Amino acid sequence: MKNYMSILKENGLKATFQRMHILEVIGMYGHKDVDEIYAEVIKTHPSISLATVYKNILIMTQNGVLIELPLIGRKAKYEIKKDSHVHLICKECGNIEDEDFNLVDMNSLKEVLSDKKFAYFNQELNIYGTCSHCSSIKVS
Repeated sequence: MKNYMSILKENGLKATFQRMHILEVIGMYGHKDVDEIYAEVIKTHPSISLATVYKNILIMTQNGVLIELPLIGRKAKYEIKKDSHVHLICKECGNIEDEDFNLVDMNSLKEVLSDKKFAYFNQELNIYGTCSHCSSIKVS
């Protein structure tokens, strides 16, 4: 289990029980949209409102604790910020898998960005397709 209190403090935020629980939910599942996070949070803290969850997700995203993962045709999902990686997103079921960047390709990308004098600080790469589970269902 990650030390969510430290993550919040390192990013200039107070470690409120709402934020801690939101991070626990996201940490447990990896990628969740606001409604899914809220559904899990109210199981333990039924007095927390949807507005509180939205507000805290927005604050944690603005402060670099969470990353918003916009999805084509679906609600954005959120994940705890981590090292750069690729998202493999299934267009059928919406499942998201994280994969590490290939360092050779990343070095090539950095060269291109340097040539264009583009100040690189972070990247997100989403690859859309069909996961193995959904592919096997279509073939059957």
